[in-house]
Amino acid sequence: MSTLHLNISLQTPGHFRTAWRLPGRDPSAWIDVEHFRELTRTAERAKLHTVFLGDSPGLGASIATHPEAGLDPTVLFSHVLAGTSGIGAIATSSSTYNSPYNLARRYLALDHVTGGRAAFNVVTTFAPHAAGAFGYAETPDKGDRYRRADEFLRVVLALWDGWDAGALVGDRESGLFADVEAIHRVEHAGEFFRVSGALSVPPSPQGRPVLVQAGGSPGGLQLAARWADVVFTAGQELEEAAAFRRDTKARAAAVGRDPRGILTSLGVVVLVGDSDRAVQRRVEELVDTIDLDAATRGVAAQLGLDADRVTPDTVLTADDLDAAPRPPASAGFHRSTRALLATTPLTVRELVTRSATGAGHRLLAGTPEQIADDLERWFRAGAADGFTIMPADIAADFEGFTDQVVPLLQSRGLFHRDYRAQTLRENLGLDALVPGRDRARALSPGPSPVHPAQQPERKP
Repeated sequence: MSTLHLNISLQTPGHFRTAWRLPGRDPSAWIDVEHFRELTRTAERAKLHTVFLGDSPGLGASIATHPEAGLDPTVLFSHVLAGTSGIGAIATSSSTYNSPYNLARRYLALDHVTGGRAAFNVVTTFAPHAAGAFGYAETPDKGDRYRRADEFLRVVLALWDGWDAGALVGDRESGLFADVEAIHRVEHAGEFFRVSGALSVPPSPQGRPVLVQAGGSPGGLQLAARWADVVFTAGQELEEAAAFRRDTKARAAAVGRDPRGILTSLGVVVLVGDSDRAVQRRVEELVDTIDLDAATRGVAAQLGLDADRVTPDTVLTADDLDAAPRPPASAGFHRSTRALLATTPLTVRELVTRSATGAGHRLLAGTPEQIADDLERWFRAGAADGFTIMPADIAADFEGFTDQVVPLLQSRGLFHRDYRAQTLRENLGLDALVPGRDRARALSPGPSPVHPAQQPERKP
């Protein structure tokens, strides 16, 4: 039987963003490098595949109540993975507010520094405050962001795959250090970028960083089908998640890829307790830290609803989401939330609890055995190739998962007991890269992602 992959988020203080208000929590942990080093060591002892960190450039208004993005994950991971040997790292960066050459160089450096254990999670960044920080009057249109992301990744992949095998010669007798004919420059002039040049270092031990994609809109799904190794997604209902995984693999096959080469990683907010009563008490404690009015406004924004007409006690249905006056902030969160509401209408208050403050990911709260049972059921049903674990309160639930849930999954044969190889690509079971193949794919003509208005999102 195949085994699942497990990534774990380092987001601090946890995916209940106001968990810092609980007794004994350190409000400055989100910028404490040693805190992240200890978490990474703990994750490696449990043999998790990666540590993961989201990111969004710029500073928003929510800093008033909880930490925001914090330290740049590429810089942070170059430090915290020092001294580790097996665990990988998924860092997040925006294709909208970066240049492809700069990020290609930075991520390939991280992959060399870690011995081939880096992954690049590409996002297109909706946040209006990020637009302002980078000189935009407003957030670029979603269709523009995904066309830019497609062009961005074409350039990045061509740069990463620019050195042929054997390009680095190092012949002392002849004095030939590198064969310049085997180093391919990128000469690109596109809608968004002009790039002329090659990277200054050869491919990494795993060929190139693993590519992760997290967008759930039609443009995001098309982007993932063409380029992603791993798709990070949300799912509230098992059948909807399984259908999403099948669709992702079918889209990859439709563009000529082996569908086994694209993995789905389902985000799950995990809260661990030693009894049903303890679990309920901990959920209540975390919910009590939330400003419910602010969370209600956040839910309305996520789902495209009118914030002035939504209260914590407003009952929401799938029909309400279909009739929303504005497009949702996140198509993936909208999809997963709609699937949940199609099963059972919920008040906003209930939705905030069921989806970990309304962010869209499913809250899985239970004893270690209950959590292991749930993950096993979803995995065996084909809902995901693995999971990205998002601790509800990182001070309690990170080790709660690594020390109590992981051994149960290992005892059931669902999760490996040790790393199978040195690189992240191998540990995820992804095929080795063929020199030149990514460059050929990236430079070949192909359709750009559709504008969201051209392809309405399918309803479950």
